[in-house]
Amino acid sequence: MNQRCGWCGNDKIYQEYHDQEWGEPLYDDQALFELFILETLQAGLSWITVLKKREAYRAALDNFDAHKIAQYDETKYESLMQHPDLIKNKLKMRAIIHNAQCYLKLKAEYGSFSDWLWQYVDHQPILNSFVELSDVPTKTEISDQLSQDLKKLGFKFVGSVTIYAFMQAMGMVNDHVSHCFKYKVDIK
Repeated sequence: MNQRCGWCGNDKIYQEYHDQEWGEPLYDDQALFELFILETLQAGLSWITVLKKREAYRAALDNFDAHKIAQYDETKYESLMQHPDLIKNKLKMRAIIHNAQCYLKLKAEYGSFSDWLWQYVDHQPILNSFVELSDVPTKTEISDQLSQDLKKLGFKFVGSVTIYAFMQAMGMVNDHVSHCFKYKVDIK
C-alpha cells in the first residue's frame, strides 16, 4: 500500500485527488481557472467540502467558462444562491463572477493566466523536502507576493494562505512529504 501525505486520510475522493491531481504541474488556463475558483471557495472551509461539490459547480457554472460566468446577471446569481449543492455564501458567489471578470482582464493584458502565474517561480515547480505535514508552511514570501498582485488586479478571496494552497494544488509547489509515494515525482 502506498504511503500518502497525511492530510488526505482515508477518504477515497481525497486519496484520488492526492494521487492524481495535487502537486501535478498544471499549465492549462481553463483548468487553472477552475482550480482557482474552487480554491477561493475553500476560504474558511475544508478542501474536502469544496472537492465534493466540484461536479455541482461544474454543472452550475457552465463548466467554469469564464466568458459566461463574467456575464452572469442578478437572476443567475440568485439561481446559484438557491442551488441545493453549492455553498451558500453571498460574498463568495459574487466573487466567482467578479473573479471571472478579473481573470478575463488579466488574460487580455498578459495573454495567459498560466504564464502569468508560473513566472512567480521562474516557470519551474518548487520541490520542497518536508518530512512531516506540520513542517509544510501555510504561506510563503511567493504566495504573499502573488496574493498582493492578485488583489491589485481586483481579485477577491485571494489571501496568502488561499494562494499557497492554490500553488500546491496546481503543482507550482510540490509539498508532498518525503515518505509519500508522490514525493519527487517526475516534474515535467
